[in-house]
Formats: sequence, C-alpha cells, structure tokens
Amino acid sequence: MKVQVKKSALHWNEELAAKLRGEFLRHRVTVVDIMSSPGSGKTSLLEHTAKELGGELRMAAIEGDLQTDRDAQRLRAVGLETIQVNTGRGCHLDARMIENALTELNLPEIDLLLIENVGNLVCPAAFDLGQTADVLVFSTTEGHDKPAKYPEVFRRVDLLVVNKMDLAEPADFDLDAFEADAHSINGQLPILKLSCKTGDGLTDWLDWLTLLCATAPPPHK
Repeated sequence: MKVQVKKSALHWNEELAAKLRGEFLRHRVTVVDIMSSPGSGKTSLLEHTAKELGGELRMAAIEGDLQTDRDAQRLRAVGLETIQVNTGRGCHLDARMIENALTELNLPEIDLLLIENVGNLVCPAAFDLGQTADVLVFSTTEGHDKPAKYPEVFRRVDLLVVNKMDLAEPADFDLDAFEADAHSINGQLPILKLSCKTGDGLTDWLDWLTLLCATAPPPHK
C-alpha cells in the first residue's frame, strides 16, 4: 500500500507569509494583524491609534472588507495612509492579498503597519500574514461565552482587547467567566479592557503598541 503525504492546503500561504515576514524584518516594520467579529470596534480603535500615535510613529493600514471602502475612508480622515482590500465573498485576508497591497506602500517609510482583517472569528485565524503580532478585539456585546465557542482565534492571538466596557453591565457580560475561559485556552494571554467611546483604558493599548515597536527584532542582513 502506497501512502501519499499531501502538502497542506495552506502551504502556499505559509511560504509567502514567510517571505513577507522577511521583508518586514529587513525594513524594521512592526506588523499587527487585528481580528474580530463585525462591529467590535476595530476601526474605532485604529482611529484613536492614528490620532494618538501619529506624531510618534510612521503608520499605515491595510483594511480588509468584503465590500465598500467605508472603514478605509474613516482611517484616511484621521491621517492614516490606508490601502483597501475587498475580498468579495472571502471571509479573511491571506498573504497574497497583503503582498498585493504592499505594492502601494513604501515599507522603508513605515514603522507600524496595522492590518484590519475581515470581521470573522474563524477564517482569519488560519492565515499567516507575516505579522509581528496578532490581536483580537472583542466587544462585551458579543457575550462572555465566545472563547469556548471559537477557541482557535483565542489560542492564536498575542493580545486580547475587550472593547465597549461601558456596555458590559447592560449587556450582562460576565467578565470573570470570559477571562477564565480565555485563559483556559491561552494561559499566557494578556487582556486589556477599554472603551473606545469613553476613552477609558486606551492608554494601555497605546503603550502596548509603542513597546511592541520599540522591541522589534533587528533587521536581517
């Protein structure tokens, strides 16, 4: 009996992501892939980020959506250079989409590249984009039971941002249960709690990003 070992269906993406990671390292660009469900507040968080860190870091964004450039327009309005990627029916960004978007950016002039992935808690977690770090933005209005239902994205990310803390009480969001489930999946996962509406907790997010950029590894020679 002959046993054939097939390459992973994502092998092409993994190879290209490794190539992109090398380019990012060579130019010392910190890349953050931001994932979430639709409506969690990713774009609002990036608006605040551009306003607060625009004078300290040279930033750009890649905006992933099925249709429209509405979120990209919001980011451009606050001075953030943004490349729109429309996926049509696709539920995620992949490395080839990022490679294509990079043709419109000048990497040597960027310190921090923010990738706003398509709103989805499943598909984006399967695709490496060559990023430095993965962030999940989660809204209290989504319910505290989601880590157990969507464990892969919680397992993958380097930081969990819980947004809309101002709505936690009216949404009956059990923060203790949520954190317990998240840490049962990813015991080392740091969790930041904030509200883009009130501004509470945003400083912790900005400090985390600034530190991530400051500790970027040296470029490849």
